[in-house]
Amino acid sequence: MANPCRTAMELLGMFIGTGGWFCSLAATLMPQWRSLSTELLATESIEQGLWEDCVMQEVVGIECRPHDTILGLDNTLTLARFLMCLSNAASLLGLLLAIPAMSQINCCKGEEGQSIKRGLKITAAVFLCIGGVLVLTSVSYVAYDIVQKFFDETIPHGVPRSEFGDALFVGWAAGFLETVAAALLFASSVGSRDREPRLVYHHQRQEISTVDGSIRKRTEYV
Repeated sequence: MANPCRTAMELLGMFIGTGGWFCSLAATLMPQWRSLSTELLATESIEQGLWEDCVMQEVVGIECRPHDTILGLDNTLTLARFLMCLSNAASLLGLLLAIPAMSQINCCKGEEGQSIKRGLKITAAVFLCIGGVLVLTSVSYVAYDIVQKFFDETIPHGVPRSEFGDALFVGWAAGFLETVAAALLFASSVGSRDREPRLVYHHQRQEISTVDGSIRKRTEYV
């Protein structure tokens, strides 16, 4: 019978990991990585993302234009795009590996099968942890670049400066959720060796002396 505590950690880890992967995917597709607004046009803001740039106006609405080439991006967003794609792939692979490793899935039986499921669960936790670290590295690096340029004294005061976009906060949430999911899956795999109950037969020999002096042996199974 499966341990209820381990089952709860597995389900919670899968739920949190799936939510973290969706947040990571949303952050990758969102254009609000860098937000730029000017004092002259307070009703207009420019949003720069990994795949497209958007101009938001209160009257006209949102108008987006995808990047024509990857060479048009600066090094910060190019690295962020690469890391986010790796993070999404690693997290998705971790979730797929965690599905057959759950105790509710009867795909592997016996002690050897439990060892395989435990190995799959640990591998899934490692991939989810890698995905979370990559997301946190990506958004933190972009945030660091924004802060460095915002407080750069060489830039004139009247020049607009970039600020944090909504995608950065979504990415931080995704990295946190994926890391927590990896910790839950790893914790559920510790001490999860399920041993099937076995009946052990002990052979016991007894010597019985009869009246005529002969010895008769009797074997009992306990």
